[in-house]
Amino acid sequence: MKKEYQLDQLIKAFIAISNENECKDFLNDICTFQELEKMAQRLEAAQLLLEGRTYEQVIQETNISSTTLSRVSRCIRYGNNGYKNILDKLNKK
Repeated sequence: MKKEYQLDQLIKAFIAISNENECKDFLNDICTFQELEKMAQRLEAAQLLLEGRTYEQVIQETNISSTTLSRVSRCIRYGNNGYKNILDKLNKK
């Protein structure tokens, strides 16, 4: 129950962000550089997979591990469309 509350608070914090600078500040405070780098890498890998790139191409372009790439791929195929929804929004800009 405590973890659910914590996750809800984190989600509300992201929703409350009003601009890019505020988001950068929050992410830099709440995450390590390596965590941010890995999340950005996963998002790029998802974009490339959705564009039809092969695992080998994605690994070469992003330097992502095959284990992490497999997880990203599973999320794209069987997840909640989180990657696709966000990437669609980003690509509309």
